[in-house]
Amino acid sequence: QVRLVESGGGEVQAGGSLRLSCATSGANFKIVTVSWYRQAPGQERDFVANISSAGMRNYADSVKGRFTMSRDNARSTAYLEMKNLKPEDTAVYYCRLWWRREFWGKGTQVTVSS
Repeated sequence: QVRLVESGGGEVQAGGSLRLSCATSGANFKIVTVSWYRQAPGQERDFVANISSAGMRNYADSVKGRFTMSRDNARSTAYLEMKNLKPEDTAVYYCRLWWRREFWGKGTQVTVSS
């Protein structure tokens, strides 16, 4: 059973920082690409960032230079370091991986106030 659990969300003021974690179990974490997505109220779920098994990263244009994704294979955990947060970053952030099929976590809420 593959399980993803996001944590680290909260409410911060614009310009603040948060670090999200995605703790996984049940998959061969070291060989999978892990992704972060986010969904704002009334919006579609959008890609934020991903990191491959080799450590290659991709970011949405809207977060480049502000967000950094990393992974700890020993802990089967991925992270999203978010700096200089903006009100438009407010959303539920979801972790995703593909291990024989797609798996999602339940999300963690990030709220950025102006």
